[in-house]
Order: sequence, then structure tokens, then C-alpha cells
Amino acid sequence: MWTERVRTAVLRHRAAVGVVWLLVLLLGGATAALGLGRLDQSFTASDGPGHRANLAVQERYGNGAAVAPLVAVVTWDVRTRESAERLADALDRVAGPGARTVSYAGTGDEGFLGADGRTAYALVYPGAGKPDLAGLAAVEEAAVSLRAGLRSALPEARVEVTGVLPLQHDSALAGPGAAALAVKAACALGLLLVLVLAFRSALGVLAPLLLAAVTSVGALVLVEAVAGFAEISFVVVYLVPVTAFVVAVHRWAQPPETAARSAVSGGAAGAAACAVLAVCPAAFLRSVGVAGLAVCAVGTAAALTLTPVLRSVAGPVAVPRPVRRARAFPAVGLVRPARAFPAVGLVRPARALPAVGLVLLVLLTGAATQLRVGNPEARALVASGPARDGLDRLAAAGVPSGVLNPLEVLVPEGGDAAEVAARAARVPGVLLAAAPAAWQRSGSALVVVVPEEEPMTAAGAGTVTALRSALADTGVLVGGSGVVDRDLVDGVYGLLPCAVPLAALAAFGVLSLRLGPGPAARAVLGGLLAAGASAGALVVVWQWGPAGTGAVTGWVPLVVGAFAFCVSLERSAASASGGPGWAGGAAAVAGALAVTAVGIGPQVELALLVSGFAAGAVAAVASGRLLVVRAGLRPRSSPQLV
Repeated sequence: MWTERVRTAVLRHRAAVGVVWLLVLLLGGATAALGLGRLDQSFTASDGPGHRANLAVQERYGNGAAVAPLVAVVTWDVRTRESAERLADALDRVAGPGARTVSYAGTGDEGFLGADGRTAYALVYPGAGKPDLAGLAAVEEAAVSLRAGLRSALPEARVEVTGVLPLQHDSALAGPGAAALAVKAACALGLLLVLVLAFRSALGVLAPLLLAAVTSVGALVLVEAVAGFAEISFVVVYLVPVTAFVVAVHRWAQPPETAARSAVSGGAAGAAACAVLAVCPAAFLRSVGVAGLAVCAVGTAAALTLTPVLRSVAGPVAVPRPVRRARAFPAVGLVRPARAFPAVGLVRPARALPAVGLVLLVLLTGAATQLRVGNPEARALVASGPARDGLDRLAAAGVPSGVLNPLEVLVPEGGDAAEVAARAARVPGVLLAAAPAAWQRSGSALVVVVPEEEPMTAAGAGTVTALRSALADTGVLVGGSGVVDRDLVDGVYGLLPCAVPLAALAAFGVLSLRLGPGPAARAVLGGLLAAGASAGALVVVWQWGPAGTGAVTGWVPLVVGAFAFCVSLERSAASASGGPGWAGGAAAVAGALAVTAVGIGPQVELALLVSGFAAGAVAAVASGRLLVVRAGLRPRSSPQLV
């Protein structure tokens, strides 16, 4: 085969090949680090009505829009004229230049007061703050300044500052506790142990790490090149290295006689599926597709060229001895190995365990249909800290948590802001709507709408929909941090019923040419099950589980699902080429341990991503074991298939 000719040519020029990949690692690493600024760091869905509204608000007012405001919580009697004037003056002085503020002091709206009549809150949009990493950091710094300034200006009042970003910032500052550090250390040691047991030598352990490194660097360089002329989200920074690592471990475990063939099959199938996503109009799907396509392309090139060179240095992979299953103790549940039904390729269970596993995967895939997209609820972001103190103070005063994610309605020139505010205030689920006199630019005006519930909840999403309907005939634009999740659902997840079948069909077409229609169908079905089960696991663990986040960060299931699908295709292609059965398990365990060792900690969104990757790795190997692709199949040509 041509792969053997490539291997022979590579080994004749192993020194040159090694130098080329070393340059890719070093120069590519520097290029990738410098090019990260090309990636879109807003984590928001493009082209939706909320995104367009936020762009217009950002352009005219320079802040707010997709960035949630700071919420200053003041326990003090602000209903007297003197105290209200002092609060308004303090907010104007402390918020900084270019900031926008709104509170009871400026509007007289009792929606800014708690049930106790003494706790008031103010919404503060700092002058500097855009929906990118630098802008969010500026808002976090403004929270510290606002807290200190208000406490100094109002010494007799109890002052707290909270908000979505301060809560996330406090979570990051908290750092992993003793238990989390112990888990991280145990996972790191476990990862090293798995690699040592699998590959039995120092070079054997380092080789897959090197393969993962060059694949990650090369793929990121390609992705950043595409980002020069198309919008690519920063989420690819998480997808690329994890996928590269798991695939590298799996490929290094393959014997030389099947490694290249399985790498070409799995890489081509994954690339075909990702190419479909890469041409999607939604930026998140396009980003995932471009990143997956880059990983498949660079990873396959590394498997064909760098892997033979590393094998010539490290020697053959030591195959772990298979564990024989006992048959002597049926009373304690030990079973004989399962036999396959050759007609359909499904495993016939000697006991009920494989059937239970298949049912579990199907149930998890079903749970994925109940996915609620959005940032985790505020109460789940952090357990303690200054921002949590402010949130607790709001709750104690009877102020709903929806105030953390207000909406901003941009009224065009000639519109009546007061009338828009009055109409918005009548929408069910709206706590208050106000049109501050100072919020006017170039003939336009802004109306702030404070919902009772957070937008990721069912009630909060209903409020956003009802508000848009109520104001549909006024020509206004509804933006704010509360509409980002709705745009993600409508603009990105709305494309999945079309994009997923097309991607699966593309992968099936490639695998059919390589393996035949039957194995290809089982491989694609296994990939879809793995992707669905990984998203379902996020729903069960986080949305329904003890953490009670109420929602799952919108881009996480997309990244995790693409990862699980590509890894599952890789495993199926290796199995069909005669690769060892233990390779998939070793790669899955190594991947789960690696992401846990790196990412476990108090940051909820990072923990969501880490657990999703771990679930995806396990689901990929589980679906592959349940939908067996028979080994020893030769690649077929198109005429033979016909």
C-alpha cells in the first residue's frame, strides 16, 4: 500500500523528518502563542438579533451590551432625599469616567429596593468593558474599585458589590482546595502510571506526548491562519490539545502494520465530518469544524511521518498481556467472553452488562435533549467571597437574582423611550423598566429592563421571548447579557438537526470506501452515541445533579460532542484495521486523567468542560465496545463497493 511506501521513504530520511517536526513544534509554538489574539474571545453567538443589538449599544455607548453590569448592594435608608442624593453622587464619582449607572436614587423606581425597604441595588456599567478577555478583566478590576469607593463614601452603610463577572472572578481566585489538589496529584500520577503500563519504556511514554504536542501546535497555527479572514472562537484552544492527546495515545498503541491504515481511515472520516461543520454559518460550529479538521489533518500527517521515526528510536510498543476471564464462579457474577452476531456486528452478552451499557448510553443521549443552554446560575458560581456576600444580601432582602442579567433596549432616533419602558414594565416576569435621562446618545436612548429570573432558566427565557414580542412593532433592538444564551439556542443549536446528519453522512461516506458500508454505519452510530451521551452526562451531573447549575455553558456541549465523535471514529477505524482492543481503553483513561489533573478546581465552567471531556472519552470507548467493528477488513475501492 501507499502508506508502506511513505513509511519506507520517511525512514530513509528520518533525520530530516525529525528536524521538520521539531521546527513545527518550536516555531509553530511561538507563532501560535502570538496568534491567539486573532481568535474571537467574546464567547457569544454571532449574527443573532441580540448580537446585533449588543454591537449597536457597544458602538454608541462604549460599554454594557453583552457584558453583565456590576451590582452595588447598599443596606441603608435611601428613600430620604438626602441619602438618595448621597448615593447618586457616590455612584457618579466612584464608577469612573464613561460609566453608566441606574438606581433608585435616579429613577425613584421601587423595583430597585428590597422587601425590607432598606436594601437598594444599583446597576453599574463600567466605562471600559467589552465581551473579550481584556474587557472582562477591566470589569473585574472596576468591581474592586467600586466596592472600596462606595464603602469610603458611605461609611454608615453596608456596601457589597456583586455581579456575574465578580462571582466568576472570585471563583478563579479561590483556587483548588486541599481535596482538589489531592485529586489533581492523584490523576497526574495515575496518568503517568497508565502510560508506563501501556508502553513500558521512557521513550514509549514520551512519544505520544510529543505527537500530541506537534499536532496541537500545527493545528492551532492552521486555525489561526483561518481566523485571519473568518471569525473563529477562542473555544478551539480547549478542543485542539485534548483531542490531539487522546488520538495520539490511541495511535501510538497501534502496531506498525495497522497504525498508518487506521490513522488514514479515522483521520479522513473525522476531517470529512468536521469539514461540514466548518462551512456552517454559525461561528461556534464553524470554529469547532475548522479546529477538528486541522487536528485530523496535522494528526494524520504526524502519524504517517513522525510516528515511524519515533518507533525506530523507541522500539515496538509492548502489548499488555490480556486478562483471562474466569468461568469457575458463576455465583459471583463472573462471565465468559461475549461472542458476536456476525450479521449485525452487535455483541451478544453472556450476561446483561453490555445491554445495560447500551441502554445507559441511549438514556444519556436522551437526556441530552433536555439540555438547557446558558451560563450557570449565579448561586452555583462560587460558594464564598465578596461577590457571594453581595448575592446573599440581595437574596436576604428579597431581590430576585434576575437583576444580575438585565436587558438593554436600544430605542432609535425618534422613538419614545418612556413609552417603551412603560410597555416593557407590563411584560410578565419583568421586575422593572426604566429610561434614565443620562442614557442618550445621538438621538437614541437606552431602556434598562430588569427581569425577575435569570435568563438560563425556563422562566427567564420566557421573559426574553415575551419582551421581544411586546416590543416587536416599535423598531427597538433588545440586547444585554440576558439575550446571549437565547441567540446561542436559536442561531447555533437550531442548526444541529441539519448539521449533525450531514456530518455523519460525510463520515459514513469516507469510512464506507475504507471499511465497507456495514462497519462504517456502526462506526458512525457509535460516534453519534458517544457525542450524545457526553452531552447527556453534562445534563445529569450538572443541570440535574447536586451542583444544580440550572444550565450548561452553551459552547461546552458543542466542543465535547465534536471531541467524542472524532475519538469514537478513530477507535472504530483502528478496530477495523486489527488494532488491539486495549488501546481505546488506555487512551480514554489517559485522556480523562489528563483533563482532570489540569482542570479540576472551583471554577464551574472549567469543571463543566473537564467533566464533559472525561465523559466523552469514556463514552467513545464504551460505544465502540458495544458496536463492534470487525477487524481484518481490507480497504475497498469504489468499484468493489458497487
